[in-house]
Amino acid sequence: MITPEEVFQIGRITRTHGIHGEVELQFTDDIFDRAEAEYLVLRIDGLFVPFFFEEYRFKNNEAVIIKFEEVEDDAAARQLVGLSVYYPQQFVDEEAHDEINNLQAFTGFSLLLVDEANTSEEQLATYELGNIVSVNTSTANTLLTVETEEGEELLIPLHDDFLVDYSVKDRYLLLNLPEGILELNA
Repeated sequence: MITPEEVFQIGRITRTHGIHGEVELQFTDDIFDRAEAEYLVLRIDGLFVPFFFEEYRFKNNEAVIIKFEEVEDDAAARQLVGLSVYYPQQFVDEEAHDEINNLQAFTGFSLLLVDEANTSEEQLATYELGNIVSVNTSTANTLLTVETEEGEELLIPLHDDFLVDYSVKDRYLLLNLPEGILELNA
């Protein structure tokens, strides 16, 4: 049985494509194209189920048309629409995993901020602000929508000057925001 710790979410199946069982996968991480897994994992009724794929082709930089084995017609493909898609951690090599080719890949990451008050020369102190629920790249400034533990949504600008570190494997983004940025959400 596949557990949540063994996979990470990379997208969602949004619709069928054609009559031969193909589906459209909107992805936030193209790790499936950079690593070697022969299957993706779909979450069906709370269970993680592996689906081997025959082929896929890019529709654009955020979607692929994918054909899964044993999904042979439109009726079977419709059963998959709306399901979340995951990638197995065991097939991720560090080199492929730490590449970010699309800022949407930060969706689902924890957002950590530098804690200036508790940082010393030897130790960088951080705290978790919340989880990144979406990345908006349609404006001049990229904005992260972050949901805090209290359920509050914050808009945080993402800029190279603010970026301290990130880890795709550990699923975090560390920023050092200028003073006053968080207060803009008040």
